[in-house]
Amino acid sequence: MATRRERPSPGRVLVVSGTGTEVGKTVVTAAVAAVALAGGQRVAVLKPAQTGLAPDEPGDAAEVARLAGPLTARELARFPEPLAPATAAARCGLPPVGPAEVAKAAEELAWEHDLVLVEGAGGLLVRFDETGATLAEAAELLEAPVLVVAAAGLGTLNVTALTAEALAARGLALAGVVIGSWPAAPDLAARCNVADLPAVAGGPLLGAVPAGAGALPPAAFRRRAADWLAPALNGRWRAASLTTVP
Repeated sequence: MATRRERPSPGRVLVVSGTGTEVGKTVVTAAVAAVALAGGQRVAVLKPAQTGLAPDEPGDAAEVARLAGPLTARELARFPEPLAPATAAARCGLPPVGPAEVAKAAEELAWEHDLVLVEGAGGLLVRFDETGATLAEAAELLEAPVLVVAAAGLGTLNVTALTAEALAARGLALAGVVIGSWPAAPDLAARCNVADLPAVAGGPLLGAVPAGAGALPPAAFRRRAADWLAPALNGRWRAASLTTVP
């Protein structure tokens, strides 16, 4: 039997964080996974802490698998109330999930997969446990880049800049920014943000997922996913495809 040292090098780990809640992290994670699967990669998605769901309800990792296709979906902990993981764990009397546990699980998955997507809960600095540990510490242990999912409209520049500053302060690499829900009829703020998001983030805009994409039938989602992501994420999207300001 092969030993660990005889295995190929581990696959890539990419941490997916939002600028806040409800910005489209799960659908973006599914799009990245779908494109990787279409390219023949073995993909795993890791959800460290799922909150706000009963034990028998499908969580974010299961939703990624439903939309993207056959992959390994792993969830480390689940807490019933829709709160930050540290608060949700404390309120139900269950042990929290710490960065070391997240890093260990991701590293184990990386030995069997080409790409491991670690999807956080909410924003980058949402607390995992009572010590104040966050997804940022897990990314630091993994030495993994962070893909930031941002909103399209007014207010997104500030929270994206703050997230990018938090990454830089911790020496973490920003993989880029993806707009998690691009409206069918973008307003002036959204159209201006196409140019402004890379400037405030200090990194590239790597895609825009249309609003409602998560409601598409899985076959249609997989077929269209490459249109939403830039070549750096193995897609064919270009920023010029969005409506920009004259």
